[in-house]
Amino acid sequence: QAQLVESGGGLVQPGGSLRLSCAASGIAFSMYAVAWYRQAPGKQRELVAAVTSGGSTNYADSVKGRFTISRDNVKKTAYLQMNSLQPEDTAVYYCNAQLIADMYWGQGTQVTVSS
Repeated sequence: QAQLVESGGGLVQPGGSLRLSCAASGIAFSMYAVAWYRQAPGKQRELVAAVTSGGSTNYADSVKGRFTISRDNVKKTAYLQMNSLQPEDTAVYYCNAQLIADMYWGQGTQVTVSS
């Protein structure tokens, strides 16, 4: 059974850093594109960063230069390194894995940026 499990969220002060992890099981992880999305209260879910099976990355303009997405196909885990966090980064962060029409979501992890 396919499963994505996020971890690493929490409370951090503005300017701080967090690293989110997304551990996959039950899928051929290396073949999937992986993305991080986030959803703030009252807002739509938005794409934060994505990495293809080949390692190409793209980022939302709002996080470019601050966030870095990466993947370790041996560990079947994707990461989102978040630096210089700001209150507007507060949201539930979700991991997504997709291969053509096959898509999976994690349960989400809360990130709160506040002093």
